[in-house]
Amino acid sequence: MANNDINTAVNKTHPPIGFWRGWSIAVGCAIGSGIFMMPTLLAPYGMLGMAGWLTAGAGTLLVALSLARLARRIPKIGGPYAYVHAGLGDFAGFLIAWTYWIACITAVAGIAIAFVGYLGVFLPVISESHSLSLLFSLGLIWSIFILNINSLENSSKFQLISTVLKILPLLMMIFMGFSHMQPDNLPEYNPTDLHPAALLATVTTLVMWSFVGIETAAVPADNIVEPEKTIPRILIASVLTVLALYFLVSIAIALILPAEDLIGATAPFALAATKVMGPIGGAVITAGALISTLGSLNANVLTAGNIALAAARDHLLPNKFAQLGNTGTPVFAYLMSGLFVSILLVMNFTKGLVAAFTFMAMLSTLSTLIAYAFCAIAEFYFLKSDRRGSERNRAIGLSVAAFAYSFCAIWGAGPEIAFYSLLLILIGMPMYALAKK
Repeated sequence: MANNDINTAVNKTHPPIGFWRGWSIAVGCAIGSGIFMMPTLLAPYGMLGMAGWLTAGAGTLLVALSLARLARRIPKIGGPYAYVHAGLGDFAGFLIAWTYWIACITAVAGIAIAFVGYLGVFLPVISESHSLSLLFSLGLIWSIFILNINSLENSSKFQLISTVLKILPLLMMIFMGFSHMQPDNLPEYNPTDLHPAALLATVTTLVMWSFVGIETAAVPADNIVEPEKTIPRILIASVLTVLALYFLVSIAIALILPAEDLIGATAPFALAATKVMGPIGGAVITAGALISTLGSLNANVLTAGNIALAAARDHLLPNKFAQLGNTGTPVFAYLMSGLFVSILLVMNFTKGLVAAFTFMAMLSTLSTLIAYAFCAIAEFYFLKSDRRGSERNRAIGLSVAAFAYSFCAIWGAGPEIAFYSLLLILIGMPMYALAKK
């Protein structure tokens, strides 16, 4: 038996990912750079912008319930890609594999930018220099790619530890915000010229960046213990965990800092902690933010490699992506993912940290929302053959709601991000033509 077959057999006999490691992948991917930069991005939208957490959380819960049903039907590597491919065929499967892979690599780029922003608290010269910021970002992403190439076991252990550690600064910030609250700092209801519905659609799409990632628990299904049972539990638990933390910490920071102090800040958590506890508090929160972004970075890298692997096994990407190294990991898929991330970073670092992060976050979110919408459509296909009854009717209603939410959030992204997303999809079409048999 070849080494690759041996490694695959070992993984199936002794899957390294149980509930808590799976939960750490989903929560670790979702709780990353998003929440640590979101106070800056939401500051111009006032109190109504806070409602984005609730609408995005409710919508993500609908998506998680829909994905949980699909995970029970198809407990297979690839997550959203596997569900769409099984329900809608090769072309739709390729579109989702490609767009979701784009979502992962743009997320890695955005998270690396956020890491550098917080690292600038300790080393200001880094955030002040585009060249140094770029070099540190490139060094960071390639270190994480090498970790995942070398061992899935070590990667999943790192994920669990970093997820536990990243929750601590969030709890600390919630405690500081509510114990040192200044209600006068809360922003006005709607300081913009936007209609409330348009503003809510915009902030919901923006906030969705902080929820994107819960579906990653379904991607390495081949390495999860009893995936048809474990994955649905992970999905629901992950959404509820991140929603509670996000909403509370967002209110806490708004109680500490006025909106005008948050706008343009590259490290809002550190700014709030420094105001309450001085330099020591800022340093502690900054260290927590750095650990958090590392965990999210690792989860997205893991997912990017597994999505490309799943698509290549189905002959929707070149066979090279399906080749496993001696450690049982898709080396070529990781290397190509790292190359694309590097290109994105080089192309966008001239925007500045906040602008580059916002662009990456919106592009990654839109790409993931497309996958969510297609998963809801795939569920319609499977439901056609289900026995008629109340359970089927509830599933239909859930799929309709998940699709409607995804559609509205995609609309809220705006034409510029949609245009760039379309261009990236078109770039992938020649690869589909070459791989398709």
